[in-house]
Amino acid sequence: MLEGLKRLFSGGAAPARGWDGLAPWAEARQCSFRGVREAEGFVVEGRLGALPWRLEWGPSQRPYVKGTELRIRAELALPSDLQVVVLNRLLQEQMEKAVFEQYVEGVQTRIDHDTPPEMRWLVMFPKLGGAEMGALRERWVALASVKAWLIAWLEGALSSALAKLPVAHERPVVLMVGRGRLSLRTEVGEPDAEELERWVQLFETAMREARRAATLTFDTTIPSTQPSLWSASALPPADDRKK
Repeated sequence: MLEGLKRLFSGGAAPARGWDGLAPWAEARQCSFRGVREAEGFVVEGRLGALPWRLEWGPSQRPYVKGTELRIRAELALPSDLQVVVLNRLLQEQMEKAVFEQYVEGVQTRIDHDTPPEMRWLVMFPKLGGAEMGALRERWVALASVKAWLIAWLEGALSSALAKLPVAHERPVVLMVGRGRLSLRTEVGEPDAEELERWVQLFETAMREARRAATLTFDTTIPSTQPSLWSASALPPADDRKK
């Protein structure tokens, strides 16, 4: 009780629950690690070259993620109207069924802004065909407001990383770009360092490939992501706002 009162009046984060291996992993990566209030989750902040990224684990913010959610995001210098979604096929089928039941068979006549953007975009933009998806066509679905950018994003290392991702077909995984921001969401129970490393590596691959795709399709300059620019001291201030 005394410790609880101390936390209440100090405003500090509750100590991590069983996350002893995560702080050393973050430190080895030159990232910051901290628990959030009431021990509901944690935040890891790091950089890939000049670009910062933020990882959060805690209560789900999406209806299609049951239980706890891992989310990673990074602000990229991409056109604000570029809208892209890559998600596993089973989740795409479930989302489309939910949209149909809610907006066609239900009483609503249009999709509102309370619906997650990735669900809205499923009915707004055409999906890549099987030949365009290549090795990803059996497990993944991809769509975008700018098809050329999406094809460029998926044609290299990101496609290989997604094809090799060791996750069950029923596990929701979403990579998306919107308002210049890259984000990843998936369902994760009690995470360990190995699992966090797997998702961070996928996300950093997506960051690198976004830079390459932007150069090819938009002639957009995104700061270099060379490892030599890593700097733990340059991490941005903590921001607990859920976006």
